[in-house]
Amino acid sequence: MKFLLLRAGKYEEGTKNVIYAPASEPPLGLLYIGASIEQEGHKAEIIDFFIDKYAEEEMKKSLDSVDAVGISVYTEELEDAVYISKKIKELKPNIPIIIGGPNCIYLQNNSLVDIPYADIAVVCEGEEVIKDIAKWLEGKKELAEIPGIYYKENNKIKPGKPLKIIHDLDSVAFPAHHLIDKYDYGKLGGWGTLLKKRVTNIITSRGCPFNCRFCTRYSNAIPGWGYRKRSAENVFEELQQLDGKFRTVNIVDDNFLADTKRAHKIFDLVLDNGLDLNFYIGGARVESAEPELYKKMKKAGVKMIAFGIESGNQEVLDFYNKKINLNQIRKAVTLARDTGIIAFSTFILGAPIETIKHLEDTIDFACSLPLDIAVFVHLRYEMGSALWLEVVKDKKISKDEYCVFADSNKGLGILSSEEIEKYIRIGFRRFYFRPKYMADQAIGALKRSDFNIIIYGLGLQITYLKEFLLEF
Repeated sequence: MKFLLLRAGKYEEGTKNVIYAPASEPPLGLLYIGASIEQEGHKAEIIDFFIDKYAEEEMKKSLDSVDAVGISVYTEELEDAVYISKKIKELKPNIPIIIGGPNCIYLQNNSLVDIPYADIAVVCEGEEVIKDIAKWLEGKKELAEIPGIYYKENNKIKPGKPLKIIHDLDSVAFPAHHLIDKYDYGKLGGWGTLLKKRVTNIITSRGCPFNCRFCTRYSNAIPGWGYRKRSAENVFEELQQLDGKFRTVNIVDDNFLADTKRAHKIFDLVLDNGLDLNFYIGGARVESAEPELYKKMKKAGVKMIAFGIESGNQEVLDFYNKKINLNQIRKAVTLARDTGIIAFSTFILGAPIETIKHLEDTIDFACSLPLDIAVFVHLRYEMGSALWLEVVKDKKISKDEYCVFADSNKGLGILSSEEIEKYIRIGFRRFYFRPKYMADQAIGALKRSDFNIIIYGLGLQITYLKEFLLEF
């Protein structure tokens, strides 16, 4: 039996070999599903519409030899998933289409309404569910007996058994990284950071022990979902398998450094066994900054660490329930810079309590930090976040609106969307146009022999200079 696994999306000319969110890494969820399929003795193939210029043609050819299709669905790619699933049914009407991913987890049975060509929706972790679906395809199990799904029967949407959480993550098969051997996920990473070929990703925990109000959380949709982590030994075993096949590993945990003792042990194992990998830590909180750990991470090959700072105002940080303070932020960013690790951070503009003064303070604060990369983004009320749930309850938006930007015209905050977007542009201009920043980056680039951040910064400067001139 063979499964075709697809990441829905659109290939855009010029983006191949360049990492952009959400295609910043290989489709890890599908790699896990592929591993489970192979564990049962079946075959799997992955086609990534984000990076594959000829994805649709390849899909058409593959449909002749597969027994089922699985599609990973994010809300942002919902229209793409509808298009792809419709095309599949036109070509092969009787083939089962299984959808999964964040959109299905948050929407549950409604996901089969939004994607009417799909037959089964997996509404939880899929590693064990896909094994049961394979048994159904073989005639060994009924859909009604499978936990964590909704399915169509006689034009009605029905639930399977109650979903189950995977508590022992060490029991999960390692992702089938070989399924994306045909793809090169790039030389150049998002925001100008150098990713040495070849690139893959790894997740060492699921969930987050914190409750930031803006963050989408599966625990708001899945009862019992909580923070779980793999053992350091299990993580290292996977890294051993990646060593020699990949050069760059993106660690995509929500909060990789939540357990600093475990992080110490992972990098001790990396160093003791001489693994030759570059690491990019995609999620870290500032209070986990420890000089000894950061030095160890640098020695083990950590090139960049991404902090979710979000604001330069303690009042706003408290509103978001970040449970950090400005001094901890300064300490963490300075430690990363002093250790030689690229420091990246996001700043969210448009909290319901924010005024123009708050936005100006955040931009000032960002410019005061020794950050290499700063990204200013518009607050979004996203399904699964506490903020989204609050405004749905207050009937400011409907439960069918998956993602809404902060905007006073919609009753979502003090500032209009236009004001927030204006200050996002100001933030980028002020951060990247500073002479001190440009001088620091030039020195850092020489030390790292990596000029990509400078190239990225120059590109931003040209873009925003053009916008600035157009305003007049």
